[in-house]
Amino acid sequence: MNTTPAIARALLVSLCCLALSPLHATTASRTSPDGAISFVVSDEGGMPSYTVTYRGQEVIRKSALGLEFKDVDGFVRDLQIAAQSNTSSDSTWEQPWGEQRLVRDQHNELLVTFAGAHNPRKLLRLRVRLFDDGLGFRYEVPEQKGLSKQRDGRLEIIDEKTEFALPTPDKTTAWWIGSYSWKSYEQLYRTTPLAALDRADTPFTCRLPSGVHVSIHEAALVDYASMTLDQRRDGVLKADLIPWHDGIRVKTRLGFRTPWRTVQISPDAAGLINSRLILNLNEPNKLGDVSWVHPGKYVGIWWGMHVGTYTWGSGPKHGATTANAKRHIDFAAEHGFGSVLVEGWNVGWDGDWFGNGDVFSFTKSMPDFDLAEVARYGASKGVHLIGHHETSGSVTNYRNQMGAALDLYKRHGVTQVKTGYVADGGTVRHTDEKGILRQEWHDGQFMVNEYLYSVTEAAARHISVDTHEPVKDTGLRRTYPNWLTREGARGQEYNAWGSPPNPPEHTVLLAFTRLLAGPMDYTPGLFNLAPNGLAAENRVQGTLAKELALYVVLYSPVHMAADLIENYVEPDGKTTKPGFQFIVDVPTDWESSRAVAGEVGDYVAIARQERNGPDWYLGAITDEFARELVLPLDFLAPGRSYEAQIYRDGPLTHWRTRPNDLVCEKRVVTAQDRLEFRLADSGGVAIRFRAMK
Repeated sequence: MNTTPAIARALLVSLCCLALSPLHATTASRTSPDGAISFVVSDEGGMPSYTVTYRGQEVIRKSALGLEFKDVDGFVRDLQIAAQSNTSSDSTWEQPWGEQRLVRDQHNELLVTFAGAHNPRKLLRLRVRLFDDGLGFRYEVPEQKGLSKQRDGRLEIIDEKTEFALPTPDKTTAWWIGSYSWKSYEQLYRTTPLAALDRADTPFTCRLPSGVHVSIHEAALVDYASMTLDQRRDGVLKADLIPWHDGIRVKTRLGFRTPWRTVQISPDAAGLINSRLILNLNEPNKLGDVSWVHPGKYVGIWWGMHVGTYTWGSGPKHGATTANAKRHIDFAAEHGFGSVLVEGWNVGWDGDWFGNGDVFSFTKSMPDFDLAEVARYGASKGVHLIGHHETSGSVTNYRNQMGAALDLYKRHGVTQVKTGYVADGGTVRHTDEKGILRQEWHDGQFMVNEYLYSVTEAAARHISVDTHEPVKDTGLRRTYPNWLTREGARGQEYNAWGSPPNPPEHTVLLAFTRLLAGPMDYTPGLFNLAPNGLAAENRVQGTLAKELALYVVLYSPVHMAADLIENYVEPDGKTTKPGFQFIVDVPTDWESSRAVAGEVGDYVAIARQERNGPDWYLGAITDEFARELVLPLDFLAPGRSYEAQIYRDGPLTHWRTRPNDLVCEKRVVTAQDRLEFRLADSGGVAIRFRAMK
């Protein structure tokens, strides 16, 4: 119980007294450091519950708490608050890379111990941390006798009772994607009244009638099932844990703790983006020196496969050839990109690779690709090769080869790998300890552990990971800083073949939903916005200025210049096209970041300062509606002048008819100035503020 003997004796006496007394209501409460958020826990009727208020307004109505186990009594009813304690903390920690170098962790903590009303030795702890930007709480089940029928303390969780009861569901606006989808997280976000929600993945974002914005998510998802939300009565969102193939939600042992259940709260939409709560609820770096982890930008053989220029499989259009890789390395070296991604280099891409991931070899190259030569050539030019492992959801095949595959990369100086788990939701395949083929969800406990295993195995070889078709981000990049980024949402590739492609509001919505969880590898930077013509369905529904702004708006420590490299140069083959210089200049690692304006799904503007430098960058994007934007520049250093290098929509720019119209201009500005822009329909603006000497 981690208590001194005197405290333990006192607690035991109080527990015994509780066991002899009738059920009575006891509460425990705590407020955020600024006093705006209040969290109250109650044991009324023997049923643990909580409420949350913000500036006196109820944002979470009375909501249930608890865990239910298979075959043994869990923590659902007949519970009483037996003890409570308060602590506070205020510290600042440094990210090795990130959107904010220094992160302040200031919180008040409440630790509540529940005990069985008729069995005082049965204990459940609820740990709550309140920040000025929200709160997190988790369950902690200590080792104790009588709670498990197994000698080793094994338990199976069949339900988590946690609820988030939001007020006025018919007047609350929600932005969400459904859970249990065959496309995992790759859906278009819906904008509906809260009452219309069925089941949703997190982060889940909503706006109360008062204008207060709330985001529900989780932090530090380790050895547990991902939490989704199931609306029961209107406005009551219940935790719904993604199950194993046998229906069990979580397989664990006594002495476990759950991930943090998080509620981020802000008086406006921009405040959600400025929250660091998810990171603060994760454990510090466990890897030690991570100077080998390098953020940066890359080019690669990727978009060409989606638009039909290349193929992953062998044949006359095979993209991953030694010659083509060298051509991309030359381009990267000439324009200052640190890495090149080559997909389709290994054996297994021919035939039905989507349905048969067992065919992949992660150590054997295609006949026309020489891994050693490409890596050597890249090193001679100062360019790293980014490795690629597509599992097609056949994780046992990948795990059996993972060590040898990562060792191969290490020998050839490959320090980053993009992994893929393409498979319909619920069809990730693995062979269990009895040799039986099982199918799991991408976000069930089995795959939560599998993803983390790949990250730690890569870390042992000083390799960083970019996970596609991942489990959602919950801030583990703090604990494992080699987990650079991940996909986990509808990316750029849907503009090549999706039906429909990503609509104008999509990237605006991502900033207030998916990106609240952590970095996303969206792959921006397309210059040929309509490869099949302006009238084609499959094209980018945005302007060139918006594509540039995405490098700032959609945070990732590794960003791709996603287009075919020939689309970045003029017909002379030497001069780069207008706007390309911004992609060259924009960093991916930041000193500080600030959302300066925005409304969910309508528009957003974010400013970021380069790490270890004075320059600032700003990106602003809008939905399908043109709008005038006035942005104060008070984020700039006072008393200093900056050259604003501006890339904006022109007066006739429109995503349907003239998406590539781009105005490039320069102005001298200071922190006292304001810039006014017209963003075209689905347009944007990207700015570098270069500090003047």
